[in-house]
Amino acid sequence: MKKVFRLMLSSLLLFTMVTALSANGQQESAKPDSGPVVIEWWALSGGGGAQDPASEFKKQAVADYEASHPGVKINLTILENEAFKQKIQVAIQAGDPPDIFHSWGGGVMVEYARQGMLRDVTDYVNSTLSKKIGLGALGVYGYEGTYYGSPYDMGGVVFWYNKDIFDEVGVSVPKTWTELIETSKKIKAAGYVPIAMGAGDRWPAHFWWVYLAMRIGGIDAFNAAYGGNGSFKDETFVKAGELLLDLAETEPFQTGFLGASYDDQARLMGDGKAAMELMGQWAPSVEANNSASGEGVANLGMFTFPAVKGGKGDLKDVMGGGNGYIFGKDAPDEALDFLNFYLSVDRQKELVDIEGAIPVVKGADAALSGNTAELAKAVSQAGYYQLYYDQFLPPAVGEVVKDAVAALLAGEATPEEAAAMVDDSWQMEK
Repeated sequence: MKKVFRLMLSSLLLFTMVTALSANGQQESAKPDSGPVVIEWWALSGGGGAQDPASEFKKQAVADYEASHPGVKINLTILENEAFKQKIQVAIQAGDPPDIFHSWGGGVMVEYARQGMLRDVTDYVNSTLSKKIGLGALGVYGYEGTYYGSPYDMGGVVFWYNKDIFDEVGVSVPKTWTELIETSKKIKAAGYVPIAMGAGDRWPAHFWWVYLAMRIGGIDAFNAAYGGNGSFKDETFVKAGELLLDLAETEPFQTGFLGASYDDQARLMGDGKAAMELMGQWAPSVEANNSASGEGVANLGMFTFPAVKGGKGDLKDVMGGGNGYIFGKDAPDEALDFLNFYLSVDRQKELVDIEGAIPVVKGADAALSGNTAELAKAVSQAGYYQLYYDQFLPPAVGEVVKDAVAALLAGEATPEEAAAMVDDSWQMEK
């Protein structure tokens, strides 16, 4: 298992924003007289439910494909993030995964593969996808030379901020952790929520601990803990918890943040009540989908996670990941063909506006502008690209990381105890 995840880490560190997608297949297609081929597709909503623009986009793609492929029926199930994670776990445990389903790659995908729940689409990738999409991006959806799917979006987690609030308060983009805390204090004094946080869903909160560890210890700290030459109990990870508590003590988050969902977090930003959030490339579209007006913040900016004084991490290092799809063990060839259809250049360009996606299909990057173009540039320049811990590490460890950070923020664990929780879980799983 340790070797598997080391190979995945190599793919992530070599990640580059080179792009494209198409399709091919291996399995014998259903015979014409056997009735329609049915494809089960589980996808995420755009943060506004099954009727938000991202969901409608997927429904239209299904309708278009079925119209030109009368022998195929696609059953689309659209789920909110947390609901999807619960539903897919039930399906995997029952040995009945859908044909196409959302994935962030990494350790969770590897575990599904080890359980025999995924279809090997290596020939499809090698013959077609590798000609049009960078191996670094594809590597997130494979291990040990075997591929199980493909990304449609690769981006990074950054701070999104309301420029109008910053201007009104008279603050500038913070470059250091200390400046971030001082900026938050000034924003709070002006009557706004400095930072929106959906800690009830846990994964938004774990971004903070991961990024602080990256800025404090750089790539060497993670490699040491991951490779066995160090530990997640080392100073880097304890210090990450301490700095996060330093921020939390100033009460920069909204009242009730420990029980708030990610949609709650996005809503505060979209309604102009919060000044900042730490989130991925999809943030602007989800903010809009969850705002009362449906328009979100008109004057939104972004900046990278600030530096920590004395830290070894490079300010250009990025935590992030892709959104993509992997194939269930019994997925028919038509499922691969549909993904190719779905990931056309034109659709990828549309996704830039609809989901804030950073496209992977060659030629679709022409649609990037403003914040998305700036984010794509930041990701392409990253010397160290770290997939979210809750997806990169084995599923059990990823859950503990989220639990540990939640416990830290709730005052139920010290920085040392939170770090020990993560390390104990890793030692059991690796």
